[in-house]
Amino acid sequence: MSPARAWMLFDWANQPFYTLVITFVFGPYFATQFAPDPVSGQALWADMQLYGALAVAALAPLLGAIADEAGPRKPWIGGFSAVFVLGCAGLWLAAPGAPLWPVMLAFVLAFAASEFSLVFVNAMLPDLGPRSELGRISGSGWALGYVGGVAALLLVLALLAPAGDGPTTLAGIAPLFGLDPALGEPARATGPLTALWFAIFALPLFRHCPDAPRRKGLARAARDGARTLGRTLRALPGTGGLLPYLIGSMIYRDGLAGLFAFGGIYAAGVLGWGITQLGIFGIVAAAVGALGAWLGGRADRAFGPRPVIAAAIVLLIAVSVVALTTSRQLVLGVPVAAGSGLPDLVFMICGGLMGAGAGALQAASRTLLVHLAEGRLPMTEAFGLYALSGKATAFLAPLLIGLATQISGDQALGVSPVIALFAAGLVMLHWAKPAKEARA
Repeated sequence: MSPARAWMLFDWANQPFYTLVITFVFGPYFATQFAPDPVSGQALWADMQLYGALAVAALAPLLGAIADEAGPRKPWIGGFSAVFVLGCAGLWLAAPGAPLWPVMLAFVLAFAASEFSLVFVNAMLPDLGPRSELGRISGSGWALGYVGGVAALLLVLALLAPAGDGPTTLAGIAPLFGLDPALGEPARATGPLTALWFAIFALPLFRHCPDAPRRKGLARAARDGARTLGRTLRALPGTGGLLPYLIGSMIYRDGLAGLFAFGGIYAAGVLGWGITQLGIFGIVAAAVGALGAWLGGRADRAFGPRPVIAAAIVLLIAVSVVALTTSRQLVLGVPVAAGSGLPDLVFMICGGLMGAGAGALQAASRTLLVHLAEGRLPMTEAFGLYALSGKATAFLAPLLIGLATQISGDQALGVSPVIALFAAGLVMLHWAKPAKEARA
């Protein structure tokens, strides 16, 4: 297996956590069945992501700088992967009536460990091919991740989760292992399933991707990394479009995280969708997202990453407006007949477009960082700062959503701050130009 393909497979291994746990299965179960009620459940879900995001924001840049000084990245990936697997397995504890805090702790550990590992995995991207091919490699990796999310969702719907209120799954069989829907076991099982999936499919990266040689011991690397990070932070204003990009991506990735984290919860609470409908919604979003990421990678290679990012943000703003003005009684604010299936259809279409925009946006975002940081920063340190910019205000989307939900008592109004975050990130993108584009 080539290093590029092994690296892409890590996206396949990691994506089910975001598809099954955060967005479409476990998150809605947590908010609507495990938590006391859907409104407080949405607020608690926001709090858990806030805690994980704060940990990443505080430590990712320093750990990235230390890794650049020490040399190898795989030991860091392996350590955080172990924490991730344990955290995902702990989500099985979310039985109805069980204490909240062990489940919240398990989720925070899994969430933070996943984000930490991606700092070091993404930093491998510049070593996987010529600069002209990085957009294609990144887009193909993200597309493969979405396909992995679809495969995992299909596995859950076919083998683990009963369809609707019936006794059998979409494959016409009883849920494997005797999973009991009344105890939330099909949704809870997505945690251990995600852990096992990751443990299997992350292995090729460790086997086939090259790693940097060891240069320093950990203690010396920590001292030198802290000094290097300090110099980098002081020099950021003089790095051309890098600082505006870090700020802009910080804002629009907050909006994207909010959209993914609460899209499934919103559908469950407002449209009354169960695990089967949410699973189909997730399959639509992930399948179209794979196509969007693949096409976005090709567009990145042809036009550069910045136009791809701008187009994806505009699409996500439009999708957010349509989704948040759709409910069981309304479509785009216009009343529909009772029992109409139009709201479900509109929301399914929104899910597909959301996946397409998100796939292209995230793939092009890490490519643009490589172009902006090359020759200015060590790459792992740059992706550490990228993680910081993605998490330094990652509390903002959950905080705004939590506050808006509590104040309004309305799930649609609660999720509306994501639109403002996308718009602000789009404005900042104007100044995030690579050196070649800025000269032109």
